[in-house]
Amino acid sequence: MAEAKFEVQMLHDRVMVRVEQESGERRSSGGIVIPATVQQTNRLVWAEVCGIGHHVRTVKVGDRVLFHPEDQFEVEIQGQDYLVMRERDLHAVANERPEHGTGLYL
Repeated sequence: MAEAKFEVQMLHDRVMVRVEQESGERRSSGGIVIPATVQQTNRLVWAEVCGIGHHVRTVKVGDRVLFHPEDQFEVEIQGQDYLVMRERDLHAVANERPEHGTGLYL
């Protein structure tokens, strides 16, 4: 008999995101190579929203959001890693429907 499949639905104000894996090293705006071994404790991270709870008001699936990597929980679903956090732990959202934008674009 086939195993039942269950769709994951986020609850309340929870947001599920997928972080894009970085290649490791980065470049500063001045062209300096920053190795992957350099830890930045207060660096915020961008990720794509994959699911939202029914009380989430400011983000939609497909938006990119900015958050601190320590304000989340990790979960693996079908071999893919996702992060789950509360909507209030998000610092910014990037989407095609800006209401109060900064004038900066990704």
